[in-house]
Amino acid sequence: MITRVGVAAGFVGGKVDAVLMRATDAIWTFPALMLALAITSVLGRGVTNAMIAIGVVNIPLFARLARASTLSVREMDVVMAGRAPGVSNPGIAFRYTLPNIAAPITVQASLLFAVAIITEASLSFLGVGVQPPKPSWGLDLRTGYQFMSTSLAQAFFPGLAIFVTVLSLNFLGDGIRTALDPRLSRRGGE
Repeated sequence: MITRVGVAAGFVGGKVDAVLMRATDAIWTFPALMLALAITSVLGRGVTNAMIAIGVVNIPLFARLARASTLSVREMDVVMAGRAPGVSNPGIAFRYTLPNIAAPITVQASLLFAVAIITEASLSFLGVGVQPPKPSWGLDLRTGYQFMSTSLAQAFFPGLAIFVTVLSLNFLGDGIRTALDPRLSRRGGE
């Protein structure tokens, strides 16, 4: 859904582009964690509300990436050929453009999954994300933080788990990028 905002902005252009991108810019002006805190404060504590907050915070990244990719793809031959049989503009945008911008969106999603983990852990650490008795590395860090003077391990291991998971997801995103970008895979074979 979020990518459709960017595709519509990039494909239609003009006033639609200006309005949609200014709306995403308005969201982007707020620091991500502060906006997520504000959203969870309004919606209330809990997993669902934390996920809504994380989703809203990441809207501008996906919308702008989809728009930029659409701007480069909309002049490709395959998209121009879609206009010949009389396919409507929305049909061309979503039938021919979306498949051609799937690679950067997929890479961005894998990288932002790591950011979502850090944001959720931060919200839970601050007490507005996941609530006990549900498990969360942020809750584990919050509990371990209280006992750092006596037992460093209680805070170290949840932090280590977050670090290893985020690092692994970043490597996964790089691997997906290499696999989906033909220019990078050609360089690797040389």
